[in-house]
Amino acid sequence: MNCRLTHISTATMLLEIGPLRLLTDPVFDPAGGRYSFGYGTGATKLTAPTIKPEDIGDIDAVLLSHDHHEDNLDRAGRALLPLAKHVLTTIAGAKRLRGNAVGLKSWQSKIIESNGFQIRVTAMPAHHGSLGSYLIVGETTGFLLEWEGQKYGALYISGDTVWFNGINEIAGRYKVGTAILHIGRASFPITGPIRFTFNAKDAVRAIHALNPQTVIPIHYEGWKHFREPKAEAEKVFTEAGINERVQWLPLGKPVDLEI
Repeated sequence: MNCRLTHISTATMLLEIGPLRLLTDPVFDPAGGRYSFGYGTGATKLTAPTIKPEDIGDIDAVLLSHDHHEDNLDRAGRALLPLAKHVLTTIAGAKRLRGNAVGLKSWQSKIIESNGFQIRVTAMPAHHGSLGSYLIVGETTGFLLEWEGQKYGALYISGDTVWFNGINEIAGRYKVGTAILHIGRASFPITGPIRFTFNAKDAVRAIHALNPQTVIPIHYEGWKHFREPKAEAEKVFTEAGINERVQWLPLGKPVDLEI
């Protein structure tokens, strides 16, 4: 089945799969804002979204990796949540958001349906920080999407995570056809070697474990605390010999992919 994917900005994507329309990590504030992420960390938003929130249209579900960092859910994105039929996120996030938010534990699933077409959304484990920092930073989740007619396997969305052994467990449980990976090596000067999302080398390791047909990198632009730009990631992917699997989506333009 062909799916239409639009990379709007950062980790914000519109996924149009059959009659269902899913939005990931909605970030729609204008450029220039300064945001605090706690524990003395913060960053400036450098770019505006390529699509305005009022132009998104109806949303069946928001897939929210976590609600407590504004590079994944900002003020304008938060205002959009009540308009969706469902918001799938972490257990802790659902308690904070209330309303239409549904918290999923790792490996727990929720069926999203429209006109007889169903997508099974399963929460995937994630660690939002290296060297144990994820225990302080807070809970995040990835997602795995399965529906009838997938040609290559499930659609995996990493959420904000670094490499950890849970990714091997995902590979052991599921056949992943398409992997949407949050890269960018998000980090802050005061944290030294600690990073909070994949760097390109982490992503290569995840790709070798999951063995997807297609890799879609996101979460590499738009914020000052992203330390590894697209050009650096492309070089690492080329050196690793996996560049032919990688598809960089043009910002703001829908792309049809067979998944």
